[in-house]
Amino acid sequence: MRTDEVTIYTDGACSGNPGPGGWACILFYKGREKVMSGFERETTNNRMELTAAIKGLEALKRPCSVKLYSDSSYLVNAIAKGWAKKWQSRGWKRPDGKPAMNPDLFERLLQLGEVHDITYIWVKGHASNEFNNRCDKLAVGEINKNR
Repeated sequence: MRTDEVTIYTDGACSGNPGPGGWACILFYKGREKVMSGFERETTNNRMELTAAIKGLEALKRPCSVKLYSDSSYLVNAIAKGWAKKWQSRGWKRPDGKPAMNPDLFERLLQLGEVHDITYIWVKGHASNEFNNRCDKLAVGEINKNR
Protein backbone atom coordinates (compact mmCIF):
# COMPACT_ATOMS: atom_id res chain seq x y z
CA MET A 1 0.00 0.00 0.00
CA ARG A 2 1.36 3.40 -1.03
CA THR A 3 1.56 6.02 1.71
CA ASP A 4 1.03 9.69 0.94
CA GLU A 5 3.99 11.92 1.80
CA VAL A 6 3.33 15.11 3.73
CA THR A 7 5.66 17.79 5.07
CA ILE A 8 4.59 19.80 8.11
CA TYR A 9 6.30 22.86 9.60
CA THR A 10 5.22 23.92 13.08
CA ASP A 11 5.87 26.59 15.66
CA GLY A 12 4.48 27.82 18.94
CA ALA A 13 4.82 31.14 20.73
CA CYS A 14 3.94 32.52 24.13
CA SER A 15 3.88 36.05 25.57
CA GLY A 16 5.04 35.33 29.08
CA ASN A 17 5.49 31.73 30.14
CA PRO A 18 2.75 31.06 31.12
CA GLY A 19 0.70 33.60 29.24
CA PRO A 20 -1.29 34.00 26.05
CA GLY A 21 -0.01 31.69 23.32
CA GLY A 22 -0.30 30.97 19.64
CA TRP A 23 0.50 27.99 17.46
CA ALA A 24 0.81 27.54 13.71
CA CYS A 25 1.52 24.85 11.15
CA ILE A 26 1.92 24.66 7.41
CA LEU A 27 1.20 21.37 5.64
CA PHE A 28 2.53 20.55 2.16
CA TYR A 29 0.98 17.76 0.12
CA LYS A 30 1.29 17.18 -3.62
CA GLY A 31 2.19 20.80 -4.32
CA ARG A 32 -0.62 22.17 -2.17
CA GLU A 33 -0.27 24.13 1.04
CA LYS A 34 -2.58 24.30 4.05
CA VAL A 35 -1.98 26.90 6.77
CA MET A 36 -3.51 26.61 10.23
CA SER A 37 -3.09 28.61 13.43
CA GLY A 38 -4.77 29.12 16.77
CA PHE A 39 -4.68 30.78 20.17
CA GLU A 40 -4.91 29.87 23.86
CA ARG A 41 -5.45 32.49 26.53
CA GLU A 42 -3.24 30.93 29.26
CA THR A 43 -0.58 28.43 28.27
CA THR A 44 3.15 27.82 27.94
CA ASN A 45 5.52 27.93 25.01
CA ASN A 46 6.09 24.16 25.17
CA ARG A 47 2.34 23.49 25.08
CA MET A 48 2.02 25.67 21.99
CA GLU A 49 4.91 23.83 20.28
CA LEU A 50 3.24 20.48 20.97
CA THR A 51 -0.20 21.76 19.98
CA ALA A 52 1.09 22.96 16.61
CA ALA A 53 2.40 19.47 15.84
CA ILE A 54 -0.83 17.82 17.01
CA LYS A 55 -3.05 20.14 14.96
CA GLY A 56 -0.97 19.52 11.84
CA LEU A 57 -1.08 15.75 12.28
CA GLU A 58 -4.78 15.73 13.13
CA ALA A 59 -5.51 17.52 9.84
CA LEU A 60 -4.36 14.45 7.88
CA LYS A 61 -7.29 12.44 6.55
CA ARG A 62 -5.51 9.07 6.21
CA PRO A 63 -2.23 7.46 7.33
CA CYS A 64 0.73 9.31 5.85
CA SER A 65 4.48 9.38 5.82
CA VAL A 66 5.25 12.69 7.52
CA LYS A 67 8.33 14.85 7.85
CA LEU A 68 7.54 17.21 10.72
CA TYR A 69 9.87 20.18 11.20
CA SER A 70 10.00 22.03 14.51
CA ASP A 71 12.38 24.42 16.24
CA SER A 72 11.42 22.88 19.59
CA SER A 73 14.16 20.56 20.80
CA TYR A 74 11.75 19.65 23.64
CA LEU A 75 9.24 18.25 21.13
CA VAL A 76 11.72 16.65 18.74
CA ASN A 77 13.89 15.04 21.41
CA ALA A 78 10.99 13.82 23.53
CA ILE A 79 9.55 11.90 20.59
CA ALA A 80 12.58 11.04 18.45
CA LYS A 81 14.75 9.94 21.39
CA GLY A 82 11.91 7.99 23.00
CA TRP A 83 11.68 10.08 26.15
CA ALA A 84 7.89 10.44 25.92
CA LYS A 85 7.40 6.66 25.61
CA LYS A 86 9.59 6.13 28.67
CA TRP A 87 7.66 8.76 30.64
CA GLN A 88 4.42 7.07 29.57
CA SER A 89 5.68 3.63 30.64
CA ARG A 90 6.48 5.07 34.10
CA GLY A 91 3.04 6.62 34.51
CA TRP A 92 4.21 9.99 33.12
CA LYS A 93 7.12 10.25 35.51
CA ARG A 94 10.65 11.31 34.64
CA PRO A 95 13.62 9.17 35.73
CA ASP A 96 13.97 11.31 38.89
CA GLY A 97 10.36 10.48 39.82
CA LYS A 98 9.08 13.99 39.13
CA PRO A 99 6.03 14.34 36.89
CA ALA A 100 6.64 14.69 33.16
CA MET A 101 5.18 17.91 31.82
CA ASN A 102 2.36 17.98 29.27
CA PRO A 103 1.39 14.30 29.45
CA ASP A 104 -1.96 14.97 27.75
CA LEU A 105 -0.28 16.40 24.67
CA PHE A 106 2.48 13.79 24.52
CA GLU A 107 -0.16 11.07 24.86
CA ARG A 108 -1.90 12.47 21.79
CA LEU A 109 1.36 12.72 19.83
CA LEU A 110 2.16 9.10 20.64
CA GLN A 111 -1.32 8.08 19.45
CA LEU A 112 -0.81 9.98 16.19
CA GLY A 113 2.54 8.21 15.82
CA GLU A 114 0.65 4.92 15.72
CA VAL A 115 -1.36 6.18 12.72
CA HIS A 116 1.34 7.97 10.75
CA ASP A 117 4.99 7.26 10.00
CA ILE A 118 6.45 10.47 11.43
CA THR A 119 10.02 11.70 11.22
CA TYR A 120 10.63 14.62 13.58
CA ILE A 121 13.29 17.06 12.35
CA TRP A 122 14.73 19.93 14.39
CA VAL A 123 15.36 23.25 12.65
CA LYS A 124 17.01 26.29 14.15
CA GLY A 125 14.39 28.85 15.14
CA HIS A 126 14.47 32.46 13.99
CA ALA A 127 17.07 31.55 11.36
CA SER A 128 16.95 31.03 7.62
CA ASN A 129 14.16 28.46 7.37
CA GLU A 130 11.40 30.21 5.42
CA PHE A 131 8.57 27.99 6.64
CA ASN A 132 9.61 27.99 10.29
CA ASN A 133 9.75 31.77 10.11
CA ARG A 134 6.27 31.90 8.56
CA CYS A 135 4.93 29.67 11.34
CA ASP A 136 6.54 31.91 13.94
CA LYS A 137 4.89 35.01 12.44
CA LEU A 138 1.52 33.25 12.35
CA ALA A 139 1.81 32.06 15.97
CA VAL A 140 2.87 35.51 17.23
CA GLY A 141 0.09 37.03 15.10
CA GLU A 142 -2.46 34.87 16.92
CA ILE A 143 -1.28 36.31 20.23
CA ASN A 144 -1.38 39.88 18.96
CA LYS A 145 -4.84 39.65 17.40
CA ASN A 146 -6.31 38.11 20.58
CA ARG A 147 -4.93 40.58 23.12
